[in-house]
Amino acid sequence: MNTFEIIGGKRLSGEITPQGAKNEALQVICATLLTSEKVKISNIPDIQDVNKLISLLIDLGVKVEKTANEEFTFQADDVNIDFLDSPEFRNKGSMLRGSIMIVGPLLSRFGKGYIPKPGGDKIGRRRLDTHFLALQDLGAKFEYLVDENFYKVDAKELKGCYILLDEASVTGTANIIMAAVLAKGITTIFNAACEPYVQQLCKMLNNMGAKIDGVASNLLKIEGVKELNGCAHRLLPDMIEVGSFIGLAAMTQSELTIKNVSYQSLGIIPNVFRKIGIKLEQSKDDIFIPQQDHYEVETFIDGSIMTIADAPWPGFTPDLLSVVLVVATQAKGSVLIHQKMFESRLFFVDKLIDMGAQIILCDPHRATVIGLNRMFPLRGIEMTSPDIRAGVSLLIAALSAEGKSLIHNIEQIDRGYQNIDTRLNKIGASIVRK
Repeated sequence: MNTFEIIGGKRLSGEITPQGAKNEALQVICATLLTSEKVKISNIPDIQDVNKLISLLIDLGVKVEKTANEEFTFQADDVNIDFLDSPEFRNKGSMLRGSIMIVGPLLSRFGKGYIPKPGGDKIGRRRLDTHFLALQDLGAKFEYLVDENFYKVDAKELKGCYILLDEASVTGTANIIMAAVLAKGITTIFNAACEPYVQQLCKMLNNMGAKIDGVASNLLKIEGVKELNGCAHRLLPDMIEVGSFIGLAAMTQSELTIKNVSYQSLGIIPNVFRKIGIKLEQSKDDIFIPQQDHYEVETFIDGSIMTIADAPWPGFTPDLLSVVLVVATQAKGSVLIHQKMFESRLFFVDKLIDMGAQIILCDPHRATVIGLNRMFPLRGIEMTSPDIRAGVSLLIAALSAEGKSLIHNIEQIDRGYQNIDTRLNKIGASIVRK
C-alpha cells in the first residue's frame, strides 16, 4: 500500500491541463468491441481503471496498439468469446466496475455478454438492475448465478423496443445504447442519461455508422444497423479533474490557469463553485482562478442556508461533491451538502474533522459544513483514502493544511488521476510518493 507524504500550506501557481476523461474512456473503449475494423482513440488517460479495461480487452483477443502518447488503436476482429467462461475473466472483470459496459457490445455483436459482479469504489449500493432489465426488454435472456456472483445475458437476436429507464444511469444508458445500435428495428430510450460522456459515445458510434437521434437529450431513438465501421475519436478533458483543480486553487489560495477545459461541456460546475464564493474567469477554453484570501458562501434569496446536491446531468455531478465539501470548510458561511446517490460517500468527513474542520454528518447522505473563514487552518494528519473522489479531496485538504500529512492507499487516487503528484509538484506542491 503506497503513501503520499504532503507538506501543506504552500501556494501553487502556473498552468495545469486536465487529463482525458476517465468515465468517457471506459465507455468508448468498450464500444470498440462493436466493430471488426480499427478504431483510434486519443487523449486516453494513463490511469489504473483504464489500463485494467484495456488489459481485459487484450485478453478477449482485441488487438491493441499504442500509436502515440495517450493514443491507442483497437481492433476487435478476432474476439475470443470463450474467454468469458474462464477463471481469468472472472478475476479480472471483478476488479473494475467499468467492465460492466462490455456486456452490451458483446451481447449485440456476439450473442452473449457475461460479467462477474464488478468492483470499484466502496461508496454504497451501485445496483445493476437498470442494465439487465433493459437488455431483457431488447430480447436477452438474463441469468444471475448467485453463488458465483456472475451475470449472464444471451440472445440469438436483439429487437428494438421502447425502454423507460427506472433511473438515468450513465453506465446503464451507455450499455443499452451499445446493445441497441446493432439490434433489429428501432429502440427508443426514455429517461436516458445525457452527460457529455454519453453524448461523446453517441457521436463516436454515429461516426462508426450507427443511427442515433436525440443526442444530448434524455430521449434517444436508435435505428439498428447491420454493422459498424472504424473511426477516430478524441476524449473530452476530464470535468472531474477540472472541478478538483478549481477547488485546489481556492483551498491553497493559489492563482492557477486550467488549460483546455472544454468549457461548454462543464455544465453548471463553474457556477456551483461560484456559489461557495470562488472567483473564476473563462478565457477562451481556459479557466483562470485568481488568488483569493477569503471566499464567502452565498445564501438562497430568502436568506436560508445554501444547499448543494447532486443530480443527473445537467445537474451537479456527484463525483465533485466531496471536493465542494472540502472547499466549504475554509469558506465564510455554512452549506448543506446533500449526496443523494451514494449512502457511503460522505463517510470520509471524519478525517476532515480530525484535521480541524467543523462538519456535522447529519446522516449517510447529508453533511452540514460550518465554514471557518480560514480563522483556524486545517492541520496535517495521517489518513487513508477510501475511494477515488474522497482520496483526491483529502489530498486537496492536505495541500492546504499546516504541517505534514500522510495519505495511505493512494492506489485509489491513482485509479482516477494520472500522475497527480508529479503534475501538482510542477506547480508548487510538495508531495512525495512512498
